[in-house]
Amino acid sequence: MICTSAEAAKLLKELTEEMNDLLRMESMSCSYVAAVGEDLEAVRPVYDFAGTQARLDLLEAKTRRIKHAINQFNASHLVPGFDMTIDQILVYIPQLSRRKDKLSGMKNTLPKARVNNRGTGTIIEYKYANYDLDTVTAEYDRVADELRRAQLGLDAVNSTETFELDID
Repeated sequence: MICTSAEAAKLLKELTEEMNDLLRMESMSCSYVAAVGEDLEAVRPVYDFAGTQARLDLLEAKTRRIKHAINQFNASHLVPGFDMTIDQILVYIPQLSRRKDKLSGMKNTLPKARVNNRGTGTIIEYKYANYDLDTVTAEYDRVADELRRAQLGLDAVNSTETFELDID
């Protein structure tokens, strides 16, 4: 089957939900409680150990094949506008996010701010920004734009580029 990364991710989600449902049902039916003297067969829930394990094995194998195909695709396909593969962009985006958050704090700092020193006497202290606020703001804007471009580039690849997925 030919699919995009977005479609493969949806398949993975469906498999995970099916596996979780199966495990939940197994948990509720693999053992049961009966009162003394109660007819065990009348209260025994339906449970097929071998069938459940076979279905879990099949779902896990499909999950492995899908994740492997996604990993191969991510390691071999470049994101347009970047000299990086998808797996590199998946590392780059969190790096940019952390840098953007740090720069946001720096650009929203006053050049000079009074420090509240409770109980330290009558000396008034100030905290000074040790950088040029305009330079930090410009770098914040550049990083925010780069992050936006990387996210949009990744979104485009994930929703348009296809690869072969063998899950049968």
